[in-house]
Amino acid sequence: MRETHDIATPDTAQDKAPHRAPDPDPPVAGLLLAAGGGRRLGGRPKALLTHHGRPLVEHAARALRDGGCAPVHVVLGAAAPEVRERAVLPDAVLVDNPEWADGMGSSLRAGLASLAGTGARAALVLLVDQPGIGAAAAARIVAAYRDPGSLVSAAYGGRRGHPVLLGADRWAEIAADATGDRGARAYLKAHEPEIVLVECGDVARPYDIDTEEDLSHLA
Repeated sequence: MRETHDIATPDTAQDKAPHRAPDPDPPVAGLLLAAGGGRRLGGRPKALLTHHGRPLVEHAARALRDGGCAPVHVVLGAAAPEVRERAVLPDAVLVDNPEWADGMGSSLRAGLASLAGTGARAALVLLVDQPGIGAAAAARIVAAYRDPGSLVSAAYGGRRGHPVLLGADRWAEIAADATGDRGARAYLKAHEPEIVLVECGDVARPYDIDTEEDLSHLA
């Protein structure tokens, strides 16, 4: 399934996305992976990079919350005490990943484990270093949730990207396969025919902040 809506330009979609009232029984939790140490950025943790005057982690957590996710769990690793001190993350559950240096897979495992028992029937996974993805894209993926077996991904020009919705029935298998920096990549590749793609290229830009050159995307 692909959806295309001409509702806003990528640069303004995040600011114009309306705040959504919390669902009294929200099926989709937000899972923000924000533990990276920024090795290619000289060891500057990505969660604390500044964008519009505030840490990136705040922008990403707000995108999940305003996109309709509840609760929102944020996985921290590098400089976790500093992130806790500097970032304003109302209502977010902060999850420490002491094994963050092992790669994104460890953060995904920690995040999915933290959601056990919350009643969430799916997790919308977003990476902290993609500030071009905001609430409009998150809301579009949340709207595609159907059941705990759902597997939904944002697409950009038909190519799969983030955020990705993982139904709760799949968490155990995904966690077992999440090693190193792969995250859910191998699982998604193996289950590609089952993924519902939702086009988000009109409301988001999926660039990453990985190198010094990428910092030009930050304001």
